[in-house]
Amino acid sequence: MSTGSSFSSDTGTTRGTADTGGINTYKGEERALRANRLGTPGLLLSVVAASAPLMVVAGVMPTVFGVMGIVGQPLLYIILGVVLMLFGVGYAEMSRHVHNAGAFYAYIARGLGPTAGAGASLVALVAYSAMQVGIYGILGFEVSGIFATYLDIKLAWWIPALVAAAVVGVLGWLKIDLNAKVLGVLLVIECALVVIFDIAAVSKPGPEGLSLHAFNPETLTGAGLGTALCFCIAAFVGFEQAPVYAEETSRPQIVVSRVMFLAVGYAALFLAISSWALTVAAGPGSIADTSLKEGPGMLFGLTEERLGSTFTDILHVLFVTGMFAALLSFHNVVARYAFAMGREGLLPARFGRTNRASGAPGTGSLLQTVVSVVIVLVFAVTDDNPVGDPTAPVLRLFTWMGNVGALGVILLMAAASFAVIAFFVKRGAGRAQAPRLVASALAGLALLTIAVFTVRDFDVLVGSGPGSALDWLLPGVILLALAGGLVYGAVLRSVKPEVHARIGLGNEAFQLEKAAESESARR
Repeated sequence: MSTGSSFSSDTGTTRGTADTGGINTYKGEERALRANRLGTPGLLLSVVAASAPLMVVAGVMPTVFGVMGIVGQPLLYIILGVVLMLFGVGYAEMSRHVHNAGAFYAYIARGLGPTAGAGASLVALVAYSAMQVGIYGILGFEVSGIFATYLDIKLAWWIPALVAAAVVGVLGWLKIDLNAKVLGVLLVIECALVVIFDIAAVSKPGPEGLSLHAFNPETLTGAGLGTALCFCIAAFVGFEQAPVYAEETSRPQIVVSRVMFLAVGYAALFLAISSWALTVAAGPGSIADTSLKEGPGMLFGLTEERLGSTFTDILHVLFVTGMFAALLSFHNVVARYAFAMGREGLLPARFGRTNRASGAPGTGSLLQTVVSVVIVLVFAVTDDNPVGDPTAPVLRLFTWMGNVGALGVILLMAAASFAVIAFFVKRGAGRAQAPRLVASALAGLALLTIAVFTVRDFDVLVGSGPGSALDWLLPGVILLALAGGLVYGAVLRSVKPEVHARIGLGNEAFQLEKAAESESARR
């Protein structure tokens, strides 16, 4: 790493790249994430792991087929892939100009103003925390089932959930490149097994043969389409996290945008093919009934018919490791958002410091571990199901938290789309930027539409039924976070204008602070 600083004409601000002893180390504390830790492969594996491909194939896809009755799910992934590619056009361009671990809220602050950035920061912290914590529920469900099936041991779901939280917490303190290697190994094996199933399904189709009916646009009709959009877009979550690691990435101007497009393209192709393979294996005409009847067990049943019990047992284990990879990926993102907020004064300064040994945002990592443990324990205490019947964490913890988080991320993507437009318009964007701005506008409108569907159909998403208080309480968590963040931003603007002005500036704000103190000392 260099020991100086560079001036970027793109941002109009100074970016420091120094390591220990330079501008990133101040008063004995490290105030920046370690640079050059991730290249394209490491970053790609880190963000794709958040989508937990096997969990989507085994859990999300049967729900969309069965509960929503949408046979054209493969086509839906392709359509959403196009929408997210449009989103990525402006988002990727923004990533070339703004390098900040606060990603979403930093972009929104630079485009729509610091107060809007403060609101987005709290939404991001809540949304990604909720998505991570929700996965502990389904992980506990699966591990409890494995112990009951293979070891004849009745294990309460919250025990493996807490063990996983502890292991994730330890890994969160370690170097990000080590985390990327762990995620990479788990993800590659997980995806390889799904691909083997896809090949087996096509090689040995169900009673209706090798059918392309799932790609017929007519299969997208029905009352469940809006809800299916909400479920399916959540399967892509992860690609938008790439800018969070920009400060730790080599050549961020190139690598971050490249990884985002690779991640969206991979997800759209992988999910479309895998959901199509399920329709081929079960038959397009019976996939809805089979999914409704068997749920997540459908994938494992179809796998056992074609590849045997040993392969299916391995798939069960990889189902768990895939969820663990997603937990670690979300944990790393939340820790970095907390770090960015601490560095800019939105959280206590302690959050804006990193571990000397690993360069990881330790305080943010600890915060997320504590939050995870507390929420798991709350659901464990209120779980009135007997040991060995672990449906409660899936129906409550996973479903409630997962959908709350997904709503928050969809709203953040929509806001970021409009922030990109504002950012470049304020900078005098010319004709060269026009296609990017149009793409961002189209993506923003599409994402807002999906957010409306999400709120409207929240009773279906969480299985609460019409008229339940959960239908507005759960989406209200995100709205409350947004309102709280906006009020906090407005208060900072009035009481601490210097902190308000730093929102979204990231490491640039720290450099300005140090430069101001140096100037004061010279005087």
